This record gives sequence, structure tokens and C-alpha cells, in this order.
Amino acid sequence: MSEPLLSVRNLTKTFEVGSHQVRAVDGVSFDLQHGECLAVVGESGSGKSTLANMVLGIYPPTSGEMLFKGTALPARRTLSHRSAIQLVQQNPLSSLNPKRSIGASLRLALDVHGIGERSERNERVGALLEEVGLPADFAKRAPAALSGGQRQRVAIARALACQSELVVLDEPTSALDVLVQARILKLLDELRPLRKLSYIFITHDLGVVRNVADRIAVFEKGRLVEIGPTRNIFSAPEHPYTRQLFAAIPVITQDELTLRSNLAAGLCT
Repeated sequence: MSEPLLSVRNLTKTFEVGSHQVRAVDGVSFDLQHGECLAVVGESGSGKSTLANMVLGIYPPTSGEMLFKGTALPARRTLSHRSAIQLVQQNPLSSLNPKRSIGASLRLALDVHGIGERSERNERVGALLEEVGLPADFAKRAPAALSGGQRQRVAIARALACQSELVVLDEPTSALDVLVQARILKLLDELRPLRKLSYIFITHDLGVVRNVADRIAVFEKGRLVEIGPTRNIFSAPEHPYTRQLFAAIPVITQDELTLRSNLAAGLCT
């Protein structure tokens, strides 16, 4: 097997809360392969967002290490690291400057990372918008003039503008209605092989990633309690906490209905 894109080894993050220490991430290890989508799931407070912030370089780890393409990620990230590892947030409106047009926000990403010739960058902005399913003339619009789904497409385009290799998706569809969620998930799934991207998909909802994730990592109270191929997690979850999460998934197929019945009867061991 080729070298992983990202290797996480015994990663721990502890916060000081008053006179107490809270271990938000506790000895977590996993690999993310090139082109893979790894869903990180768990309830609020499970440590999944803290993990994401450490991968992005927002929080330094208390202990442990992360390797990106075989090289240790430093606490202070270089411009090339920030370009290679990008974030798509839950609420893109909060990450887009309301005083800048959509085109200006995308152009800024190109300028900061020195991507393409200056004379070609406005044209590249239009191409990025079209790549995520928006007309090129949306570059003239303000963020407030777009719908939630359109703004999320802009956020994805901004990550693509940086020529990223790893995109951390932090609850990217939770603020959208079901139909728009499906369209954004379809877009992400299509872009992954075209752009040779890898995803860490942070979510509290197993159901959202059933058709987009290659593997699922389940977090409980800062610990990685189960990880495996999506098919295996859905067909035969091993950890009791993973089984509890299934109770919140809307039943869509007969297989899922059967699994839920088996879990309730204690037939999955």
C-alpha cells in the first residue's frame, strides 16, 4: 500500500478548564489514504471538531504527531501546508466577508497563494464557480444575495482555488435542507476523483455520509472507539456507542430496517 496522505499517531489534546484538565482528544491514531473520504462521527463534545482543528493547525496537539505525505506537520503551518489542507465550514456566510463580492473572495485565495498568472486570475475565478455548478457571473454578487446551498458551493470553490489535497468538511450540509444537502453531497462526491481530493468529513449524523464515505471513524468522549469501511459499520457495528448512533438515522432501506431490528434484539455481536 502507498504512503498515506495523512497519518495521525497517538494524538492527544488537553484543555485547561478552570482548575481541571479536559482531554478533548485522547490517544487517537488513524491513516487517511490518498483519494479517501473518512467520516468522523460522534455526538457534540465527542472530540471530532477538536481533531479537525488540529489537522488544520488551529490547535497544536498536546502530544502525538501528524504526518502529511510522510513529513511531520509543524505547529506553525507554512503557506504550502495551508494551501494543501483546506476547510469548508458549516456556515459559509460566516467565513465570507460580506463586504467583498464572491469573485473578490475567490480572487483573494488565488492572490494569497500565488496561484496562476495575475492576468488570468479573474478568468480562473469564473472557471472555479462553473466547476461547482454556479454561473461565472455570480462573481459579481455579494454573499448575502446567495442561498445557503450556493454559498456552500462558493466555500467549496475557495478550497479548490488553493489547489488543496485534503479538505476538512466540518458539518458542511447540516444547515441545509434535505434536497440541497443531497446536491452538495453529490458535488463533493464528483469533485473527489476529478480533483484527486481526500476528505475528512466531520458530522454528528451517520446517515449523511452513508453514500459518500469510504470509511467511518466513531468518536466518543475524545476516543476513537470504532473505525472501518462504511459497509461494515452499517451492516455490523461492533461498539455499543456506534449502535446507539444508529437510533438517530432515518430508515431508508429494508436492509437498514432489518439492521435496526437486529440491534434492538441484540442479534448483532
